[in-house]
Parts: sequence; C-alpha cells; structure tokens
Amino acid sequence: MSVENYQREMIVAKEANKSLEGLTSTSKTSIWRMMLYIMAYSVEQIAQLFTLHRSEIDTKISTQKTHRLPWIQSLYLNFQYGFELIKEKDLFDNTGATDEEIEASKIIKYCAVNESSTGREVIVKIATEKDNILSPLDADKIEAIYEYTKRVKGTGIPYRIINYLPDRLKLNIRIIRDPLVINANGMDITSGKYPVQEALQEFMKELPFNGELRIQDLANKLEAVTGVNLVSVDLAQSCWINAADNDYGDWTTIDVRRIPESGYYKIEDFNGISYEV
Repeated sequence: MSVENYQREMIVAKEANKSLEGLTSTSKTSIWRMMLYIMAYSVEQIAQLFTLHRSEIDTKISTQKTHRLPWIQSLYLNFQYGFELIKEKDLFDNTGATDEEIEASKIIKYCAVNESSTGREVIVKIATEKDNILSPLDADKIEAIYEYTKRVKGTGIPYRIINYLPDRLKLNIRIIRDPLVINANGMDITSGKYPVQEALQEFMKELPFNGELRIQDLANKLEAVTGVNLVSVDLAQSCWINAADNDYGDWTTIDVRRIPESGYYKIEDFNGISYEV
C-alpha cells in the first residue's frame, strides 16, 4: 500500500473520531495533516521492511534446508577449489583468504539439480566458463568435486554428476530477407556484420542453464532482426555425450523443444542457414 493510501485511511479514522472534530483545516501544510503524513510514511517503510524480511526468510528456508534441490544447488555453486572443508560441516575454511581469492575458487559457475525419472538419484549438471564460454570442468577439478560430494551429501543418496561437453546443435533455417538490408550471404549491407548469426549466438547465451530450447522462441528471435522478413526453421537436431563411451551419439530431431543433456548447447556451424528473397 502506498503512503497516500495509508494517509487517507488515517484521515477517515480521524473524521470518525468525535474528539478530533476540531481538526478542520484542509491545507496540505496543516500540522495535523503533516503529522499523519509522517506516520503514514513510517508505516509504509515498516511494511516494506517486513516484506523484505519475509522474502529473505523464505529464501533461506528453501536454500538451507538440507537435501532440498535448491540447497544442493547452492552446495555446488559455493564449492571452493583448493580450500579445506571445516570438519563435520559443508563450509570451507577461508581464514586469511581475500574476497577475490574466495570468488576465484568458486569454479562451478552453472549448476542445475533434478531428481532422476525414477526418483532414486540426484542428477547434478555443472559447467564453468572459459573466455566467457560455457565449458566443462577439467578432470583434476572434477576429482576434487567428487571428493567434496562424498563428504557433504546425505547418506544413502546417490548423486550423478554430469560434466559434459555441450550438446551439439545443428540448424537448417531459411531466412526470407529484405534485399535492401541483407545480401545473399546474410551480411548486413550497411555494417558488414552477419546479424542472423549474431542473433543466434545471443539466443544461446540467453537460454538459462539446463533451460528448454524452444524452436518457436528461436524463430521469434530471428524474425526480430532488422532485414529479416520471415523465418522457417526446417530442421533442428542435437546430439550429446554418450556416458557409456564418452563420445557423441547420433543426431536426433528436436520436436518443438528439448532440454540439453549437458545443460547447454553449442551451435555446430552456420552452414545450414540459407537466405532467400
């Protein structure tokens, strides 16, 4: 509720109180109106503080209650490579470390946690960043993460950590272009850039980690590009690491939408984009 609403309620209450009938001034600068405004402002500030406090408590409950999925996610995002765990706790000993050193040690930049379809294991997808590109963590770091998992996870709860190279994405797209703006090779005539390719890269960055790729959303993104009149996504396929042999499997067609097995995608190339008039 706004300050004005609180003040109006106070004025209504004042009007209903016969002992305050002498307060009749209609001036906004009258002492009694200013006092009610100050009180209304104070009440509104207190209400905001209570709302903020409730939000913070709700967040703490969801992320700190042991073995809830948000708690497990925070467990991995707060993992510190090269630091010792405090005995019998899931906290690291940061004695003598600077804020910069602590932040640099948090090598897991992305994490998604879900139960398996059977509900018998927890699936943890993780990734880091190299040169601002989502990437899997190196083997030596994964060794430390496995050891960390053994020490902090609940007894009898199996965790499956997925630290794969990105799912590959192959696209066949027809772009109906405005020949006054984009040439037959997809280049913007004025800037010399390739706006459709740039929009595709932007779209991949905008996808949340372990988020659902929707073909319609991709088409909408491209249709918003200046010089693009119409978009037809004729084929979208992906393939991902097969855990059995640690190699990519066969390409499969994406029907409407798909969540990446690794948690993220990488476009194979732009060879499947054609530009028509």
